[in-house]
Amino acid sequence: MDILIVAATELEIKPFLEEKTKADILITGIGITAATFHFAKKLLDKKYDLAIQAGIAGTFNSKFNLGQVVFVKADTFADSGIEENGKLQTLFETGFINKNDFPYTNGWLVNNNSLLQKNNIPVVKAVTVNKITDIHLQNQFTKEKFSADIESMEGAAFHYVSLQQKIEFLQIRAVSNFVGERDKTKWEMKGAIGNLNKELLALIKKYKQL
Repeated sequence: MDILIVAATELEIKPFLEEKTKADILITGIGITAATFHFAKKLLDKKYDLAIQAGIAGTFNSKFNLGQVVFVKADTFADSGIEENGKLQTLFETGFINKNDFPYTNGWLVNNNSLLQKNNIPVVKAVTVNKITDIHLQNQFTKEKFSADIESMEGAAFHYVSLQQKIEFLQIRAVSNFVGERDKTKWEMKGAIGNLNKELLALIKKYKQL
């Protein structure tokens, strides 16, 4: 059974790497462009039974604790559109793209993998952005526009390529900070990475037993 672990940085999955679990590893680099290119290129080289993107994320939602691990059910590109007079229109709203054109479902890149329902890990909606910002109004706008729980810089790219290539996939994230908080002393990097890798190892073990 061939499994590919995808991460933006080695730091995010360092504990997993130290376990030397039998799985291929792909470090894409940070951002939508790098994630899209390197993941798509990897899938041209080899057919995988499952791809798992693992990483940290910021949360918009105070119901999630720092360090908490979540699965992403749906993701989308939050800052791809046209902004005029302080209002953002997505490419779907402008009519340039139909919100149900494959691989989108109502404007979202949705993962229907049954494994999402076979764990005690919360399932969330995410947005993916090109730019992280501490501007409160912009972050509040993104939260309200998309009703998202978390934010990353690679998730939607991973969903997009996986759906296009018709590969089974999962995106697992651990909350390291609240969106907009740039004071790193208020982040929980160590706990988030520790919990992420613990759940990642458990997920690999469970999947191989199916």
